[in-house]
Amino acid sequence: MQSVSGRDHFASSRPADPQLGLMKAWRVGDCDGGGDEWAEEVELTKQAVEAVNQLRPRPRFMVLCGDLVHAMPDTPFREGQERDLKAALKGTDPSIPLVFVSGNHDLGNTPTPSTVEQYCSAWGDDYFSFWVGGVLCLVLNSQLFYDASACPKLKEAQETWLEEQLSRASSSSSSTEPKPKHILVFQHIPLYLKSPDEEDDYFNLQRAVRQNLLDRFRKAGVKAVFSGHYHRNAGTRHGGLDMVVSSAIGCQLGNDTHGVRVVVVTADDVIHRYHSLEQLRARGMDEDLRKLLQA
Repeated sequence: MQSVSGRDHFASSRPADPQLGLMKAWRVGDCDGGGDEWAEEVELTKQAVEAVNQLRPRPRFMVLCGDLVHAMPDTPFREGQERDLKAALKGTDPSIPLVFVSGNHDLGNTPTPSTVEQYCSAWGDDYFSFWVGGVLCLVLNSQLFYDASACPKLKEAQETWLEEQLSRASSSSSSTEPKPKHILVFQHIPLYLKSPDEEDDYFNLQRAVRQNLLDRFRKAGVKAVFSGHYHRNAGTRHGGLDMVVSSAIGCQLGNDTHGVRVVVVTADDVIHRYHSLEQLRARGMDEDLRKLLQA
């Protein structure tokens, strides 16, 4: 559990999928064996860092919502992609903490204890919580929801931890354990893209898993779930819970531009909007969002 102190109203930035190596692999049609070049993604990541650094007021933290690199664990190019991503992120203003979320390319589509350990050694814990401005943020390893067949004990451990977090958040009211103003979840794979009852797909969680999480999140009062993975903007609000799917810093699979989602948190609401890197670098966040932070 980490804590970031500060005022009730704050902004955060929520980029996803820098995925160094995918742009060339996608162009040449070899997403499994390609990815031997990633200069484009490095440049886009540097642009994202520059844009976030320029935001005023400055974001309280920046969450990279998974698929940090394209190369799967124990494959060629992995070490170089991780090295170059870390170098690109070093330009982030020291006052903006970086929060990393694990994606399927970071852990493997079927993670193992070894690939999870590799990720944790490189980027930090694969699930954890932190507080900022009275808001409880939960970072989850969605690959353990998707396919934990090779690491069932790790899945069980996250489930136990998550249940404790949700139970404590929904029942806490003491001075030492205040009730959160909002609860936000960050995970790579979306619960769903358009509708909670949509068919199972590579880009969402299986319906049984999805419904279980939705029920638990709603019961605990989760306000929003932020994800990536889809490389397009998607999501909708349903039953009081906002499923927010953001497009990528890196490779676009739809008609969106390379960008970052800006999230504004007030005492009463969580407002978010996807901004292109070009707009953020030139003009910053939209004026109406900035005014919310000054209220």
